[in-house]
Amino acid sequence: MKRTVEAICTGTARPFNGAETSAIAKRPRDGTIQIFQDGFAPDEQADRRVHGGPQMAIHLYPLDHHEFWRDMLGPINLLDEPGAFGSNLAVRNLTERDVHIGDRFRLGSALIEISQPRQPCWKIERRFEAVSASVGMVAKIVSSARCGWYFRVLENGEAKAGDPLERIETGDLEWSVERAFKALIAGKGTADELRELSQLPTLAPKLRAKALAKSL
Repeated sequence: MKRTVEAICTGTARPFNGAETSAIAKRPRDGTIQIFQDGFAPDEQADRRVHGGPQMAIHLYPLDHHEFWRDMLGPINLLDEPGAFGSNLAVRNLTERDVHIGDRFRLGSALIEISQPRQPCWKIERRFEAVSASVGMVAKIVSSARCGWYFRVLENGEAKAGDPLERIETGDLEWSVERAFKALIAGKGTADELRELSQLPTLAPKLRAKALAKSL
């Protein structure tokens, strides 16, 4: 599986919602960008308790989903931006159904691995409220499993827009990102499924612990 990276997007923490700050507004970068354990350099996360770090180093929100949101929200300019949902990688024809926890991809000279689905937060909804009636976007993400996902970085490297994103190793075929999200984040998993997730070595440790707690 090989897809083309249409844009690599990064951001800086800026004022957002009064006293809050956020780096959700990711903008395309030109040229070659270095990739380290914490992701692209530089790329900020305002609240490191819930964003960023080695288990959430690089975020991909499928460009395919932008059409879904246009149908729901209307033709707003924000959806023309490749990093509209805080995504670092702009890629088409690749969704949560197509990839699995533990899939490994070559991105430029870096090696990255899918570590977890993205759990949506209120900042997505607040960002879109500025330009549209956001119609309960977080709830819609949860119900539709249009969540996106995170990669960890296994080998540092560098990449640029136009490079391929190529899967070189498939993770757990039983656990697509979509299934993992539905089971753990959307709350639809059985106790057996949650126990299985808790033992999945390539799932981020915090989510393995969450799965175990929910299975009890």
